[in-house]
Amino acid sequence: MKDMSKSIIINNLCKKHQGKDILKGISFEAKQGRITAFLGPNGAGKSSTMRILLGLDYPSSGIATFASKEYKSFDKPLQTVGAVFDGVGGVPSRKVKTHLRIVAQSNQIAQNRVEEVLHETGLFEKRGSKLGTLSLGEGQRLGLASALLGDPQYLVLDEPTNGLDPRGMRWFRKFIRNQANLGKTILLSSHFLAEIEEIADDVIVIQHGQIVASGDLPAVMKNLASLEDVFLSLTSDGDDHE
Repeated sequence: MKDMSKSIIINNLCKKHQGKDILKGISFEAKQGRITAFLGPNGAGKSSTMRILLGLDYPSSGIATFASKEYKSFDKPLQTVGAVFDGVGGVPSRKVKTHLRIVAQSNQIAQNRVEEVLHETGLFEKRGSKLGTLSLGEGQRLGLASALLGDPQYLVLDEPTNGLDPRGMRWFRKFIRNQANLGKTILLSSHFLAEIEEIADDVIVIQHGQIVASGDLPAVMKNLASLEDVFLSLTSDGDDHE
């Protein structure tokens, strides 16, 4: 039985911006040992929710927690939460290995973890490359390497397969399933619905700041042929821009 105390919990989250309701009392749970996909069209509220969860924005009401704790309460957050959000964020002239060493040091993570995550994400041969020379897919792998440094319980990943080629996609499927099998709690967003259908255990769909579907993948798909069909049926008017 999974430990419910290791869930990501979004509880009645509301967000107003310039008089507009961005989030309208949304609630859901991402459970330990499962891959939860958070889906929605641009402007639906995905990024707002994830920014609040990661302490980058504040809700008007409600709360987003890792178990019962908010992100801002962690002294060394990378030892609890690993996130891929808004790119790598490093100095383009800095080498990959140096970047990871700095990130590790910032959260008092042992330096031997740097080589471990380089191997784990297939970046060891790129350890001496400058960040500015990495491809989009390599940048995604570096983001994952940074997220893994503290061996965190929670992984929050925004578009983690963006830029990956078919080989990289296959690698990611195996990688993320292994993380779930290790008992990690995984919340990810993606626009690659066919890929999500391959890896997700649970699906949350948000539209106009409200949850319009949630549950395990078979329950959400019901009798529809694909997750893409489900998504389009639930968000047919979702042409907003976030």
